[in-house]
Amino acid sequence: MHALARTAAAGLVVASLSCRTSENPAATETTGDTGTASGGEPNDGSRATLVHTYGLTTLAVFEETEPCVQWTLHNDLPLYVNAVTLVNDGGFHHSNWLTVPEDKFTGEDGFFRCSDRGYSELDAALSGTVVFAQSTQSRSEVQQLPPGVVIKIPPRHKIIAGVHLLNLASVAIETELRMALDIIHPRDVEVLVAPFRLTYYDLDIPPNRRSRFTGTCKIRAPYVGAVGGEFDLKLYHVLPHTHYLGDHFRLEKFDADGNSELVFEKTGFNADAGGKAFDPPLDLNGSEGLRFSCGFDNWRDVSIGWGIGDQEMCVMLGLADSRAIMDISVLVNSKPTGVEGDVLLHEGPCQALAFPENGAQTEPTAEEKAGPLYVPPGDPGDVDLEPLKQCVDADPSTPSKGAPSLRGIAGAIFAPGCVFSSCHDAKQPAAGLDLQSPGLHERLLAHEVAARVDVPLVAPGDAEGSWLYRIVSRCDPTDSEGQTVRHMPYNAPTLLTDGAVALIRAWINAGAENN
Repeated sequence: MHALARTAAAGLVVASLSCRTSENPAATETTGDTGTASGGEPNDGSRATLVHTYGLTTLAVFEETEPCVQWTLHNDLPLYVNAVTLVNDGGFHHSNWLTVPEDKFTGEDGFFRCSDRGYSELDAALSGTVVFAQSTQSRSEVQQLPPGVVIKIPPRHKIIAGVHLLNLASVAIETELRMALDIIHPRDVEVLVAPFRLTYYDLDIPPNRRSRFTGTCKIRAPYVGAVGGEFDLKLYHVLPHTHYLGDHFRLEKFDADGNSELVFEKTGFNADAGGKAFDPPLDLNGSEGLRFSCGFDNWRDVSIGWGIGDQEMCVMLGLADSRAIMDISVLVNSKPTGVEGDVLLHEGPCQALAFPENGAQTEPTAEEKAGPLYVPPGDPGDVDLEPLKQCVDADPSTPSKGAPSLRGIAGAIFAPGCVFSSCHDAKQPAAGLDLQSPGLHERLLAHEVAARVDVPLVAPGDAEGSWLYRIVSRCDPTDSEGQTVRHMPYNAPTLLTDGAVALIRAWINAGAENN
């Protein structure tokens, strides 16, 4: 539906960091007389999965860049998307995906410099609708809506995104990006969702303490004014977004008497994908609005504001059955309001904008419902492509390039793949394993493995007898009881490259020295 509009400049970025591998909930299927999906077997004609690869991207050492990327769908008929899957090999910090007409931001598919085509998210959103937003640093993620609930892509549209690429490794990396759209038959469509957004822009996060920023946003009146009717917004999906200092998100609905009801809360920070689907939907009729809060634990000695890099964000994307597009934000005048325990509280006034829905967002026609499921022709490189790459055990014969060292492993592997995702950082290390602080060598050798295994994390001179090597070299490592545990990196569908695994193997076999 129509797009999120605002006056301040910022991205439609959402969700939390991910330390978990999401799995595609829909089988890859193909059907219909007018095309085939990118992979899979025929079914009853009710759904299909379109898979596309955006190709390989190389990032130089510590490179940070913000290009755009597009995929032209060549669809002569509308598509009704029930789920979106996004998978990459790392380096994709976050990305915001929309669908726009083919004649917007014209040019070849693939990556391009946004300014060369005059791309802006605001313009793209006004021309089309939001499709997906990637959780920060997530490698595999699914946005799954309830059955019959869809995002509509009108005819002759393309997928376009602004992406934030960041390589924190001390070596160059090569990464592939794939997207899958699960489409359903028009006869099965029950609800078309529109995006809305809550954003707290006026962040001034104090150093060396915890803080929370809250906006209490009255949205009934702007909505009713935009649609000329009742407040009938129903919420199907929410996805909050902060960066690595974020440790709390809370969403409440409240009525005219000030009574509130908690509808979603995420506490702590473990890099999991943090979205929530509502089935049945959350009906806001009878409510006055929404109150949202983002909490941060700023252990640094400098104040943090809004932005990319080492700055922070507080955003929530919602997908709703709505006759208006809502963009709600705290732009200015955020002020401290008190203290709750050790948390410094801030609040700011909300600005709520409501716009009528995009005219292209109409229900399926009788002709669409009566016909076969339409699947547009796929690109040649996408034929038989699966949404997720097949995980393959590391090749033990791959040699290590150069002399292995702990310093090299920490910079090339631990920093980008284990620490930045905040699984094994210094503050709240997963399984108690801190791979960030000084004294790394001693911790690796002395660490007590959380899994039920009879081998140490690192056994100098014996890679095969080291749990660290087993969980990065095998797709399905098993504990001492034969139970399969997740491989690492935790949020990746595949393993590290054979070269990276070879570096760890060689370092351990050479004695696991503190070098």
